[in-house]
Amino acid sequence: MNDMEAGNGRCGKPAGSATEVFTAFLKLGASSFGGPIAHLGYFHDEFVTRRRWLGEKEFADLVALAQFLPGPASSQVGFALGLFRAGAAGAAAAWTAFTLPSAILLMLFAYGASGLAGPAGSGILHGLKIVAVAIVAQAVWSMAKSLCPDRERASIALGAVLLAVFVSGSLGQILAILMGGLAGLWLCRAQGEAVSGHLAFPVSPVAGLMALFLFFLVLFGSPVLAAATGTQALAVFDAFYRAGALVFGGGHVVLPLLEAEIVHTGWVPADSFLAGYGAAQAVPGPLFTFAAYLGAVMEPGLEGLAWAALALVAIFLPGLLLLVGVIPFWDRFRTWPAAQAAIRGTNAAVVGILGAALYQPVWVSAITSPRAFVLALACFVFLMVWKCPPWLVVAVSAAGGVLIGL
Repeated sequence: MNDMEAGNGRCGKPAGSATEVFTAFLKLGASSFGGPIAHLGYFHDEFVTRRRWLGEKEFADLVALAQFLPGPASSQVGFALGLFRAGAAGAAAAWTAFTLPSAILLMLFAYGASGLAGPAGSGILHGLKIVAVAIVAQAVWSMAKSLCPDRERASIALGAVLLAVFVSGSLGQILAILMGGLAGLWLCRAQGEAVSGHLAFPVSPVAGLMALFLFFLVLFGSPVLAAATGTQALAVFDAFYRAGALVFGGGHVVLPLLEAEIVHTGWVPADSFLAGYGAAQAVPGPLFTFAAYLGAVMEPGLEGLAWAALALVAIFLPGLLLLVGVIPFWDRFRTWPAAQAAIRGTNAAVVGILGAALYQPVWVSAITSPRAFVLALACFVFLMVWKCPPWLVVAVSAAGGVLIGL
């Protein structure tokens, strides 16, 4: 692999095959419900406890790295596990196998949603929008408890809400993230934690720097190229790539970023956007495969498959490039107090961005009557108190939407 070698963390050579990796991750991609935290639990059981691909400390270090970076944490961990086990081919196999099942299911939903006519069909779509209220509210509540536990970070989150509300579109969200990082440098330095351990993934510094260079080249070059050429494919790639590059704090945060890029441009109607987001909660695998649904909705017929593939690759690519880019420097970087403070402030700002999205577009679009409010509240209780699996709550909300419609 020249500059980038990955193996078992000890001898520098791959310890398995890409086929082995693909088979293991395909099973998880088809069965791992529950979101990124649950996915990490599945990964631990499968690859640390059962298959013994790596040790407890190596897995914990890898999870810490993925939580630090923007992007889909569970997919980044899966990608790195494939890299660890079977090199570059294993990394590609892990990402493909873990992503495909939910992407295919959401594309099928995109094609079938247009056939949901009449009161029952409209009720199902309304129910999917309502359940999004409960799911985003649960995400805001859970993230606020862990990422905003003190006055400083709660204040950063409030500032992010103000920016996201009063500066519309993706600009407000980008400013909120930057504000969070700068405020964290000022307010969150006293909350540092001791860091120990070693992340034993042999990716060379040269390969890491190349990945980081490519990440920033695409991030800043694709909007310029899209504007210069007027090509819609480049504009779509840029929108999804930018959303994937700015997602801190979990897959739910992609909702306001994509809404600003996809709905405000008129590529996808707001109702279809929220219905797809609700459906994404009912399928296994990473939430980022919501991009495949959006791509399929943008263009009718077989052309939607190409748009779905473009959106899917674009939204995952920045997180994977950052992972490869940071691995060689992670052990040193994570010990810097300034880096720890900035990421704490950024995470607090993410909570504010998601809180703003809970109101607009989620609440405003879905809660159109007292009955819709009652259904959303019931779904929230099922998730938070009864700990029901998300797919079951989605099914209940869809049925409730039909009853409301009738």
